[in-house]
Amino acid sequence: QVQLVESGGGLVQAGDSLRLSCAASGRTFSNYVMAWFRQAPGKEREFVSLITRSGGSTYYADSVKGRFTISRDNAKSTVYLRMNNLKLEDTAVYYCAAHTRLVVLVPQDRYEYWGQGTQVTVSS
Repeated sequence: QVQLVESGGGLVQAGDSLRLSCAASGRTFSNYVMAWFRQAPGKEREFVSLITRSGGSTYYADSVKGRFTISRDNAKSTVYLRMNNLKLEDTAVYYCAAHTRLVVLVPQDRYEYWGQGTQVTVSS
């Protein structure tokens, strides 16, 4: 069992930056592919970014490419999401998630563990 706890959300203005953190506990962190998802009001939860177990590869949704950076520190069992140049449409609850599947890119329902989410609100 893995517990994931997100932090770092808040209210910011458009153009500002935030760094989200997701601390994991319970099992060997480096065994897990880690990802960030988000859910805006009235919308379905969507993929934001993913990082492989070693951190050697990363993936991004087109909407955040060039503005967001995912990273991980396996020694600290933590994954980060650095968000720059935030836009109004980035407003959402951000969730981190983990899986142990052999295939890196899997549908949301294949993720085994989810955090409780952290709210990011971007104002004009």
